[in-house]
Order: sequence, then structure tokens, then C-alpha cells
Amino acid sequence: MITFVPTPIGHRGDITSRALEVLSEADIICCEDTRHSRPLLKHYEIDKPLVSLHDHNEAHKAEEIVQRAIKGDAIAVISDAGMPAISDPGYRLLRACIQHGADYTVLPGPSAVLTALVGSNFPVHSFYFGGFLSQKKGKRRTVLEHACAQDFTSVFFESPHRILSTLKIIAEFAPEQPICVARELTKKFETYHRGTAHHLAEYFEKKAAKGEIVLLVAPSSYQLIAPHPDIADA
Repeated sequence: MITFVPTPIGHRGDITSRALEVLSEADIICCEDTRHSRPLLKHYEIDKPLVSLHDHNEAHKAEEIVQRAIKGDAIAVISDAGMPAISDPGYRLLRACIQHGADYTVLPGPSAVLTALVGSNFPVHSFYFGGFLSQKKGKRRTVLEHACAQDFTSVFFESPHRILSTLKIIAEFAPEQPICVARELTKKFETYHRGTAHHLAEYFEKKAAKGEIVLLVAPSSYQLIAPHPDIADA
């Protein structure tokens, strides 16, 4: 059996008891980055052989891992944070499981996408997840123009080094577009910045963003909620 195990996106207390049980009983644990995962597993007092499984080796390692599972090994798969295969390694391995008839299961657990979506208070009945935005401004603009024209919420991952540039791109063609920048989810300095694209571009120009970021684009018809006057701006 190969089990895809979500790990905390920030707060280590968010791991499930079932996830800990699977990791404790695994013969091997496949990790996106063993250097990142080793301290996490040590925190839970789990000591198992680790196998590196990342974007650059997943294609040729997937069959080897699947064959180990078919022969009887219990294999757990984790990424650096959140759900494996969601903008992380795991998709090609699961595809190999299906191709070779290997048993697999996916555990529910932490997800930056759903956490940010609910916390933004943008419409949740229908949404689009676009993964990481392109590093190229032209491609980013095309994707963002499309997102701003939709009647559902769009969710993206973005680098703290590019978020200001991205907000400025939106502000150029849709300055009043409702936007949410969700930072450091589940961590000590978690924040949700809601406002128009123009407002948030001005805010982050004065205060550089840090940490992991989820960018949410609301439907253009969405009405931003005015904060209580006692709450600081943004």
C-alpha cells in the first residue's frame, strides 16, 4: 500500500492521529526534501528510512517505489507541507500506482488552498486553483486578467518576492478588483490582507511581504466588507 499523507502547512499540531499512525508503521517514507522532513518526523519521534522524491526524480523513481509496494512494503508519501501532488510531487507516483495496479490511499488533512479560501471570506461555493503563478509578467497578466473576469474565486500560490509585482499588474487593469493576500497560514504571524488591488499594491509597496503566500482573486461582483474602525488598515 502507498499512502499519501498530508503534513502541516505551518503549525505542527495540525497533523492527524491517522497520519502519525501511517508514518510510524511505514517501511519507508518518500519525502520531497529529506532535510526538511527529517526534523518534522523527529518532532513526532518517527525514525524511518527516507527516500527523496521530488520534481526532478519522480518520473524515474515512481515505478521503483510502486514495485516495492507491490512486493509488500508499506510506503508513506509526504511533501514539504500540505497535500502531496498539489503543486508538489506525488501526481506521477499516483499515476504509476494506477498503471501497475498498486493499492493506494490518500489521507485528508492540511491544505493551504482550502484554508486560505475559507479564511478570505471570498465566495467558496465554486472556485479555481491555478497553482503557482508564472514568473513571466506577460503570462501572469494573462492568467490574472482571466481570473478577474470570472464569477468564482481564483486561488494561486505566489512568492513573497513577486507579490508586489503581481498586485501592481492587477491594479493596472482592474484597480478596484477585490483581492486577498493570505500569509503564513496557521503560523504565529498569520495574516489575511483584504482590499482592492490598488490598495494592497500600495500597502505592500510600503511593507515588504514575507513568508508563504496564497493570493485570492474574488469575483468582480464581490463586495468587500468594511473593517471595524478600531481595526488597523489592512
